[in-house]
Amino acid sequence: MAKSRPPKRILDSYTIKGSDKVIKPGDCVLMKAADASKPPYVARVETIEATGARGTNARVRVRWYYRPEESKGGRRPFHGSKEVFLSDHYDVQSADTIEGKCNVHSFRSYTKLDSVNAEDFFCRFEYKSATGCFVPDRIAVFCKCEMPYNPDDLMIQCEECSDW
Repeated sequence: MAKSRPPKRILDSYTIKGSDKVIKPGDCVLMKAADASKPPYVARVETIEATGARGTNARVRVRWYYRPEESKGGRRPFHGSKEVFLSDHYDVQSADTIEGKCNVHSFRSYTKLDSVNAEDFFCRFEYKSATGCFVPDRIAVFCKCEMPYNPDDLMIQCEECSDW
Protein backbone atom coordinates (compact mmCIF):
# COMPACT_ATOMS: atom_id res chain seq x y z
CA MET A 1 0.00 0.00 0.00
CA ALA A 2 1.37 3.40 -0.98
CA LYS A 3 1.96 6.02 1.67
CA SER A 4 -0.29 9.01 1.38
CA ARG A 5 1.30 12.44 1.33
CA PRO A 6 0.57 14.72 4.24
CA PRO A 7 -1.69 17.59 3.22
CA LYS A 8 -0.25 20.97 2.25
CA ARG A 9 -1.19 23.94 4.36
CA ILE A 10 -1.20 27.41 2.83
CA LEU A 11 0.53 29.87 5.16
CA ASP A 12 -0.13 33.59 5.54
CA SER A 13 3.50 34.30 6.42
CA TYR A 14 6.91 32.76 7.08
CA THR A 15 9.80 33.93 9.26
CA ILE A 16 13.11 33.75 7.40
CA LYS A 17 15.47 31.37 9.19
CA GLY A 18 18.21 33.13 11.11
CA SER A 19 16.37 36.46 11.16
CA ASP A 20 13.26 38.11 12.51
CA LYS A 21 12.05 39.15 9.03
CA VAL A 22 8.63 37.90 8.03
CA ILE A 23 7.62 37.40 4.41
CA LYS A 24 4.12 37.23 2.99
CA PRO A 25 2.73 36.50 -0.47
CA GLY A 26 3.46 39.51 -2.67
CA ASP A 27 6.79 40.27 -0.97
CA CYS A 28 10.02 40.27 -2.94
CA VAL A 29 12.90 38.17 -1.68
CA LEU A 30 16.54 37.38 -2.36
CA MET A 31 17.11 33.66 -3.01
CA LYS A 32 20.48 31.95 -2.61
CA ALA A 33 22.25 31.21 -5.87
CA ALA A 34 23.64 27.70 -6.28
CA ASP A 35 27.00 29.30 -7.12
CA ALA A 36 28.05 31.29 -4.05
CA SER A 37 30.15 33.64 -6.22
CA LYS A 38 26.98 34.89 -7.97
CA PRO A 39 24.54 37.44 -6.54
CA PRO A 40 21.29 36.13 -5.07
CA TYR A 41 18.30 35.71 -7.33
CA VAL A 42 15.35 38.09 -7.00
CA ALA A 43 11.82 36.67 -6.82
CA ARG A 44 8.29 37.62 -5.82
CA VAL A 45 6.55 35.24 -3.41
CA GLU A 46 3.23 34.03 -4.80
CA THR A 47 2.26 31.49 -2.10
CA ILE A 48 3.79 29.88 0.98
CA GLU A 49 2.94 26.30 1.92
CA ALA A 50 3.94 23.92 4.67
CA THR A 51 4.34 20.21 4.09
CA GLY A 52 5.59 17.30 6.14
CA ALA A 53 4.10 15.40 9.03
CA ARG A 54 4.07 18.46 11.28
CA GLY A 55 4.04 21.09 8.57
CA THR A 56 7.71 21.84 9.21
CA ASN A 57 8.90 21.96 5.59
CA ALA A 58 8.05 25.35 4.16
CA ARG A 59 8.09 25.91 0.41
CA VAL A 60 7.44 29.05 -1.57
CA ARG A 61 6.01 29.41 -5.05
CA VAL A 62 7.87 32.31 -6.64
CA ARG A 63 7.79 34.34 -9.80
CA TRP A 64 11.34 35.08 -10.88
CA TYR A 65 12.86 38.41 -11.80
CA TYR A 66 15.64 38.15 -14.39
CA ARG A 67 18.71 40.35 -14.47
CA PRO A 68 19.57 41.81 -17.90
CA GLU A 69 22.51 39.42 -18.35
CA GLU A 70 20.13 36.47 -17.83
CA SER A 71 17.86 37.57 -20.68
CA LYS A 72 18.08 37.19 -24.43
CA GLY A 73 20.20 40.07 -25.74
CA GLY A 74 22.03 40.48 -22.42
CA ARG A 75 22.87 43.70 -20.61
CA ARG A 76 22.58 46.90 -22.64
CA PRO A 77 24.06 50.34 -21.88
CA PHE A 78 20.70 51.71 -20.71
CA HIS A 79 20.10 48.95 -18.16
CA GLY A 80 20.63 50.19 -14.64
CA SER A 81 22.83 48.18 -12.28
CA LYS A 82 19.78 47.43 -10.12
CA GLU A 83 17.39 46.66 -12.99
CA VAL A 84 15.43 43.40 -13.05
CA PHE A 85 12.65 42.12 -15.33
CA LEU A 86 9.52 40.41 -14.00
CA SER A 87 9.33 37.11 -15.87
CA ASP A 88 6.63 34.58 -16.65
CA HIS A 89 8.85 31.91 -15.01
CA TYR A 90 7.33 30.39 -11.86
CA ASP A 91 8.96 27.83 -9.58
CA VAL A 92 8.62 26.16 -6.17
CA GLN A 93 11.62 26.44 -3.84
CA SER A 94 12.44 25.54 -0.27
CA ALA A 95 11.87 28.53 1.99
CA ASP A 96 15.33 27.79 3.45
CA THR A 97 16.88 29.29 0.29
CA ILE A 98 15.53 32.76 1.12
CA GLU A 99 18.34 35.08 2.19
CA GLY A 100 16.24 38.13 2.94
CA LYS A 101 13.62 40.58 1.77
CA CYS A 102 14.14 43.14 -0.96
CA ASN A 103 12.16 45.89 -2.66
CA VAL A 104 11.42 45.95 -6.37
CA HIS A 105 10.20 49.44 -7.25
CA SER A 106 8.59 50.75 -10.38
CA PHE A 107 11.05 52.69 -12.53
CA ARG A 108 9.38 55.97 -11.61
CA SER A 109 9.43 55.38 -7.84
CA TYR A 110 13.04 54.09 -7.99
CA THR A 111 14.24 57.30 -9.65
CA LYS A 112 12.64 59.29 -6.81
CA LEU A 113 14.35 57.40 -3.96
CA ASP A 114 16.54 59.62 -1.77
CA SER A 115 19.04 56.78 -1.40
CA VAL A 116 19.29 53.32 -2.92
CA ASN A 117 20.08 50.43 -0.59
CA ALA A 118 21.48 46.99 -1.42
CA GLU A 119 17.92 45.59 -1.20
CA ASP A 120 16.45 48.07 -3.72
CA PHE A 121 15.84 47.09 -7.35
CA PHE A 122 13.63 48.45 -10.11
CA CYS A 123 11.57 46.92 -12.89
CA ARG A 124 10.29 48.61 -16.05
CA PHE A 125 9.79 45.53 -18.26
CA GLU A 126 8.13 42.15 -18.11
CA TYR A 127 10.14 39.38 -19.71
CA LYS A 128 8.67 36.41 -21.57
CA SER A 129 11.31 33.75 -20.89
CA ALA A 130 10.14 31.28 -23.55
CA THR A 131 10.35 33.81 -26.39
CA GLY A 132 12.86 36.33 -25.05
CA CYS A 133 10.37 39.16 -25.67
CA PHE A 134 9.85 42.21 -23.47
CA VAL A 135 6.63 44.02 -22.55
CA PRO A 136 6.55 46.86 -23.38
CA ASP A 137 8.77 46.26 -26.38
CA ARG A 138 9.66 49.97 -26.66
CA ILE A 139 10.38 52.76 -24.21
CA ALA A 140 11.05 56.48 -24.51
CA VAL A 141 14.52 57.55 -25.60
CA PHE A 142 16.45 60.66 -24.60
CA CYS A 143 19.54 62.60 -25.49
CA LYS A 144 21.49 62.84 -28.71
CA CYS A 145 22.42 59.17 -28.31
CA GLU A 146 18.71 58.21 -28.45
CA MET A 147 19.01 55.70 -25.62
CA PRO A 148 16.48 54.98 -22.87
CA TYR A 149 17.21 56.58 -19.52
CA ASN A 150 19.66 54.77 -17.26
CA PRO A 151 19.19 55.93 -13.66
CA ASP A 152 22.86 55.21 -12.94
CA ASP A 153 24.00 57.87 -15.44
CA LEU A 154 23.91 61.60 -14.86
CA MET A 155 21.84 63.48 -17.44
CA ILE A 156 22.05 67.23 -18.00
CA GLN A 157 19.27 69.26 -19.57
CA CYS A 158 20.14 71.41 -22.59
CA GLU A 159 19.28 75.07 -21.90
CA GLU A 160 18.56 75.72 -25.56
CA CYS A 161 16.15 72.90 -26.49
CA SER A 162 15.29 71.58 -22.98
CA ASP A 163 16.13 68.03 -24.07
CA TRP A 164 18.07 65.80 -21.72
